[in-house]
Amino acid sequence: MIDNNGRTLTVGQLHVQVKRLAFGLSQKGLGKGDVLCLFAPNMLEYASVLYAVSMLGATTTTANPLYTSRELAQQLKDSQSKMIVTIGPFFEKVKEAAAECDGAIKEIYVLGDAPGAQPIAPLFAQEGPLPPVKINVREDPVVLPYSSGTTGLPKGVVLTHYNIVANINQIMALEEDVTFMDDTIVMAVLPFFHVYGLVVLMMVAVYKGIKMIIVPKFDLPEFLKLIQQHKITILPIVPPIVLALAKHPIVANFDISSVKLILSGAAPLGKAIESEVNARFPSIKVKQAYGMTEASPATNVVPMNGLRAGSVGVSLANLELKIINTATGELLDIGQEGELCFRGPNIMKGYLNNPKATAETIDSDGFLHTGDIGRVDNDGYCYIVDRAKELIKFKGFQVPPAELEALLLTHPAVADSAVIGKPDEEAGEIPKAFIVLKPNQTATAEEIIKFIDDLVAPHKKLRGGVAFIAQIPKSASGKILRRELKAQELAGGQK
Repeated sequence: MIDNNGRTLTVGQLHVQVKRLAFGLSQKGLGKGDVLCLFAPNMLEYASVLYAVSMLGATTTTANPLYTSRELAQQLKDSQSKMIVTIGPFFEKVKEAAAECDGAIKEIYVLGDAPGAQPIAPLFAQEGPLPPVKINVREDPVVLPYSSGTTGLPKGVVLTHYNIVANINQIMALEEDVTFMDDTIVMAVLPFFHVYGLVVLMMVAVYKGIKMIIVPKFDLPEFLKLIQQHKITILPIVPPIVLALAKHPIVANFDISSVKLILSGAAPLGKAIESEVNARFPSIKVKQAYGMTEASPATNVVPMNGLRAGSVGVSLANLELKIINTATGELLDIGQEGELCFRGPNIMKGYLNNPKATAETIDSDGFLHTGDIGRVDNDGYCYIVDRAKELIKFKGFQVPPAELEALLLTHPAVADSAVIGKPDEEAGEIPKAFIVLKPNQTATAEEIIKFIDDLVAPHKKLRGGVAFIAQIPKSASGKILRRELKAQELAGGQK
């Protein structure tokens, strides 16, 4: 691994670091059944922490480093985290979040330095025998990322050792001989806290010993400079970055001829954008993959020997797919559009301490309901055509409407609210709020936007604006009818 400042970490050094840190953490009381929260940007030490925790039979919950202290505290409490590893600039925010956890956080360690913080460096310097640990691979969680699933607030996704190892093998079965080869150099700009970066980069690439250039955040000129400097061959990225490569004039100032493959995931990539990249860079192959956190994450990848624009590819090995009518549950056939449901060894154990949400997502036959509407052609290629689930996807990041709606209702002037995803060429979707004001109360769109800005991470901001309406459309059971609001938005009914 090489970071953007030129620091390096070899496979051998990683192995030594992991064993030392595992011993150090065990001496501080971390063991099987415990949860450690990793709250950091992409960096060399991310792998060391992740694998050290797993070696002890403990679990890592990965948190978005852009979270506010309020958002972080929610995840710390829900995951029942015992320790936190972060970086110096985030220390004060982490302290605030930990203070809300009623003493549950026993240690906060900092990678680097911060005034008053406990550095993790001494734990990397210790050596000793690891405590014996018996891991039940099918039952014991190894990572606990958070996802909103098909609806509602973020939930802890329990991914076991078996889930992750299965998905690594599923990806390898399709990709090993054509994508992940000895001369592969991959760009790690996808955030490691997100399951796409966590598994495809932090696990698959490390497992294969692939040279990886680690970038803490996306900046187009820096991104292009690193491709040119390190002769990157594979770019696992999200659609907004693909869009930039297709359209931005600055790209012409850099030599990116080393790139052989763009692998796009985390959100739909339009066929037109694929075609634009192909036209601009005929030597670069573009393909898509599909999955969700609850599937560890990959279910579909376009094979290199059968590229097909607009498709998310074929199902991976050992996966069963059924397509159902969302209204009746009826099984549908090849070519028919319905909800995609998968069953296989990579499907999560369930949502943490949430049997109701688990039962709503994994049916009695063990199929994971994705909330995505798609079809499969006669060759087994899958196409995503719509989303039944409520989730908004901003540059590949999840934005749960229910979370924003709950926050909006805490504003003193707001009587009711609804949030939808507004189509946006660059981001895919941007959150837009519809507000019903209380009688005799006033508020401007700017005030509402500022109110939310102060409470949430950047990807959840109301970039789509605010519209004031007389009533939120709801079903007889009280469920918000977002499709009606989206239809109004597309028709230009709301300004």
